[in-house]
Amino acid sequence: MKSVLAIIIAAAVLSGCAPSVTVREQISSIDRLRAELGAKFEDPNFFNANWGVVIQSLQTGEMIYQRNEQKSFMPASNMKLFTSSAALTSLTPDFRYTTTVIANGSINSGLLDGDLILKGSGDPTISGRYNEGKVTETFEQWADSAKAKGIKEIRGNLVGDDNCFDEDFYGDGWDANYETDWYAAQFGGIIFNDNCIDMTVVAGDSIGAPAKVSWIPDTKYVSVLNETVTAAPESSYYISFYRERGSNIIRVRGRFPVNKPTWSESIAIDNPTLYTMTVLKEVFEAKGIKVDGTAKDIDAFKTPPTYTATTQIASFTSIPLSDIVKTINKPSQNLYAEQLFRTMGMVFYKQGGMMTGRNVVHPIFSRWGMDTTRLQVVDGSGLSRLNLVSPSNIVGVLTGMYQGKYFQPFYESLPIAGVDGSLKNRMKGTKAENNVRGKTGFIGYVRSLSGYVTSLDGEMFAFSMIANHYTVPTSMAEKIQNEVCVRLANFSRKGN
Repeated sequence: MKSVLAIIIAAAVLSGCAPSVTVREQISSIDRLRAELGAKFEDPNFFNANWGVVIQSLQTGEMIYQRNEQKSFMPASNMKLFTSSAALTSLTPDFRYTTTVIANGSINSGLLDGDLILKGSGDPTISGRYNEGKVTETFEQWADSAKAKGIKEIRGNLVGDDNCFDEDFYGDGWDANYETDWYAAQFGGIIFNDNCIDMTVVAGDSIGAPAKVSWIPDTKYVSVLNETVTAAPESSYYISFYRERGSNIIRVRGRFPVNKPTWSESIAIDNPTLYTMTVLKEVFEAKGIKVDGTAKDIDAFKTPPTYTATTQIASFTSIPLSDIVKTINKPSQNLYAEQLFRTMGMVFYKQGGMMTGRNVVHPIFSRWGMDTTRLQVVDGSGLSRLNLVSPSNIVGVLTGMYQGKYFQPFYESLPIAGVDGSLKNRMKGTKAENNVRGKTGFIGYVRSLSGYVTSLDGEMFAFSMIANHYTVPTSMAEKIQNEVCVRLANFSRKGN
């Protein structure tokens, strides 16, 4: 950059003009900024790791800083930027899911002579997330609708039709050790309560007694083995949950001191469709509707229902996509991202899956200048370590959305530094607070942060910073990312 400055000055002298202060200050401010950024990413603590960085002005297109910009990195949850941007672009922010409840048979004298079928749409929002924690409220409304149609007894089964999606329920490359954890919940054409059981643990009635374990929804779909013990005040404590693979048996283990507050944790369960239909059956029965059959996954039938004599009993319409992407990006909700990626395939190719989803998103990324042959997208959330993207790819997404007509809902979906989401506790008390909008990402030995920041001059930058293969504490990678964001927020082309 010094050589560029020298050339400009020399040209000005040869032309008989003194170089303007504005030109000199512009060059030196960018020069200083690049030097400072380079020093941060040369931190010797990361000598055995890789940093991939791109920082670009959205006003001028000028590349402010690049490092390994075309190299492939594991993005972790920065993958959600790809999913949410492509969904907003292809489906539009106004897209809503519709799930229907259908009586497949005749209704006479209060009797449904046939099955009640829940026809899924891939909607992840049927839960207590948006209605003050009332987990089964939608099911209760469906039961009320069935009663309003005169149904008092269902002679057949409650069947979940999840065939809008394929039969994959875990992401390629997901670690099997994640299966109990909420962030690796199974996906599918029918989802209820984020496909989780919400468990709480409180101290027992006396020291030595088992702790008290409860769960919402209060369903018999899970079997809970309580292997806890109530401990004396100030004792060491731990609580662990483990769902036995291929089952819904949940073991709760640990020591829980009498003076500790409630422990809450969401546990992923097996088979989202059968879980949904079991809880739905329990709600219907609690509402006074007799069900003669059982809860069924449509895959249990050799011949699927024909829908020859059907009556719609009820339906559920989700919140708009503009709100769904906030749930994906702000708290970094993996299940919603996976559902949304497959939804694009369902809408445009009539079958939800990773392959059909990729058929939708790759042309979008190509329009944004990416070489999709070098882009490896294997899930929608970033939980897989098989995803490979470059920092240039990510800034391509950020730039593509900035220049498109759905920038505002995308921008509003991102966590705000020092304010909310996964950036709530970062960059507080700095110029970056309430300024940076960015998506975090974390899996083992991967820490990413990409998004937007506005300078003192009002110039917006798109940035992507990804650290891979580091062996120091993750907080050290976060420190560098935070400092870079703060420096950009404090930057001025007028000499800062």
